[in-house]
Amino acid sequence: MPVINPIAVVAIIKFTWMKRFLAFFMLLLPIALSAQTKLSANIAEDFSNRVAERYQQKNHQAELFIADQLSKSGTGGLDIDKTMTDLKSDPAALDESLKFLYQYNDCNRQTLIAYLREMGVLSGSVYPLATYTVNKYKNESKALIEEKATIIKMGTMPVAAATPQPIPAKKPATKKLTEEEATTTSYDNTPTAASAGVKEPGDTTAGATTTAASGDDYNWDVRTLFKLRTPQELENLYGKENVVYRGTTDLAGNDAGNAYFVFPDTDNEMQVIFDGDKSPTITFTKPHSKWKSPFGIKVGDPLDKVVKVNGRDFKINGFEWTDGGIVNSWEGGSIAGKGVLVLFKANNSGDPGMYDKVTGDKKVKTDMGVLKKLEVVVDKIEFKSN
Repeated sequence: MPVINPIAVVAIIKFTWMKRFLAFFMLLLPIALSAQTKLSANIAEDFSNRVAERYQQKNHQAELFIADQLSKSGTGGLDIDKTMTDLKSDPAALDESLKFLYQYNDCNRQTLIAYLREMGVLSGSVYPLATYTVNKYKNESKALIEEKATIIKMGTMPVAAATPQPIPAKKPATKKLTEEEATTTSYDNTPTAASAGVKEPGDTTAGATTTAASGDDYNWDVRTLFKLRTPQELENLYGKENVVYRGTTDLAGNDAGNAYFVFPDTDNEMQVIFDGDKSPTITFTKPHSKWKSPFGIKVGDPLDKVVKVNGRDFKINGFEWTDGGIVNSWEGGSIAGKGVLVLFKANNSGDPGMYDKVTGDKKVKTDMGVLKKLEVVVDKIEFKSN
């Protein structure tokens, strides 16, 4: 009869239980990781709905900050209002909005949790959202904090609109007021958009006056223009005297009919072509303008900046050819499909040997070193919201 070694028996039992434990652990591991790296549809929808509600009120700074950052990054598209009110339909924008909310809250988990609660996010969604956000962006924390400090220092942090206050009722007079007393009775004089001279689409009030194109009484945010549908609305915003209707060309130089030119022949010149009930096409050809452009791209910007905004290199048509210098493909980058068309030009094309490498019937990848030497910059840019 064989002799049973008790030590071997114990070892076998331990090994068997270890195998079972490891198998169980491996079964749970994907579930645990999934809980930290994915958001369920109901949690995403809850967050999306809370952001939409607060953004539309225009008096919550964090949501305005998110919108501003989404616009700069390009993730928000041209119609940022549409994006901010339906984040659940754009996973990339939803992820980015969480990143910028994390940034707004100084990349601090507890502060983020407190803000999510303040937003009214369901209690069951708060911790998963915070965990997901911190895990996804913890390696970017330092850069995000430094960027926020720069934004504050430059004074470009979005400012929430003041919550309207009711005008207090006039106190009953204990005596009959004289005419002079009646005209000096104190009321709430909180300035409104109209009284401040800042006009919005459709505003035809006398208080919303217009001045020279160099003044600060205009809304310089290009996103405002995507809401317009008629020339009359355009004139209401910027003054009939500052709008002319004349012939124009597309980015390739072809006849494009007529366009409405706002502040013509100035640094702030902008071309608008209306398209019925659809968003108008807006084109810029002048550098040094005051316009706050989608994605932060302006005429005169270097090629490297556009590559950075797009998040990857892209292709442009060879210069001096059909559609020369116009973006051919964004190569799936952040600007792809967002209604942006850019024409580039080379400021330093004096060396034929260099210039010939990027001219003719070819597609030029923006990672070509010669483009930097040619000092390629944005020449014209066209926006059309989807």
